[in-house]
Amino acid sequence: MKRERATGLLQDMITRLEQGGWPLGLVDEVYVFGSYARGALEPNDVDVVIEHGTDRRWLGESLDASINGRDSYVGMKQALRGRARRMSFQFRGRSSLLDEGFDLFLLWRKGEPFSLARERLASLTADPEAGPAPRDHMLPEFEGLQSLVPRPARIELFTRRTKGKISITPLRLKDAELEDPVAALHVRRRWVGTSPLRRAAACALVALEQRGVDLGEVTLHGRRLFGRDQQAEHYFVDLGWNGFGSMGRLLDSSVTWLEVLRPHRSKTMDALLIEPMPHP
Repeated sequence: MKRERATGLLQDMITRLEQGGWPLGLVDEVYVFGSYARGALEPNDVDVVIEHGTDRRWLGESLDASINGRDSYVGMKQALRGRARRMSFQFRGRSSLLDEGFDLFLLWRKGEPFSLARERLASLTADPEAGPAPRDHMLPEFEGLQSLVPRPARIELFTRRTKGKISITPLRLKDAELEDPVAALHVRRRWVGTSPLRRAAACALVALEQRGVDLGEVTLHGRRLFGRDQQAEHYFVDLGWNGFGSMGRLLDSSVTWLEVLRPHRSKTMDALLIEPMPHP
């Protein structure tokens, strides 16, 4: 991504914060770090730290998301970046990043004028010597997919993989017809034909079906398939890291996780099959 494009994404984010509304009114501090902050001409993405408070609505929606296997930060991410991609958010991650030795650049703090945020952003000038920062917490299984695995997920998977708690298998998903008619009906009724989630869901279920998985044991993007609630949950299919907040709990419960990295209506899609290792 060109630096000019990254700067535009941050300018747009500042404008959204200035417009306010829920949940952006909960944001207390915004920091920038990584290759963009160091002046790279072509950063991999824009790394942003968001420190925020909570209110009753936030706590209620977060609890509901956790219970239903969704990412409680989906709404805040969309409010911050709109339809844009290539922005990587770390929520309430300031302390841990500082402990890891990262340099954080304060962009805005609640109570400050947004003109100051724009002045600070303008002060982050280009440095041709900077270059993209190497990604931390990398595994061989992420080779070629690193831009599709956000840092919090890399940390979670790296820690579990290096401790021997999980295995990770990269998969290239293929378009094919589902053999299970109930699963096929579930996908058709849940998403319109033009939705990238519809294609991603179908491809993910096909991949599991071809591995001999009983689809009655699958939770798909936070929901069980029609009429399958009575069967045990052994697999969780996630589309675009939407349910990442539930990953640790499910892996600890010996549930296999299939992550479709970037759902798309027509382009090639990759996935990670994350399988808990048997307890010794």
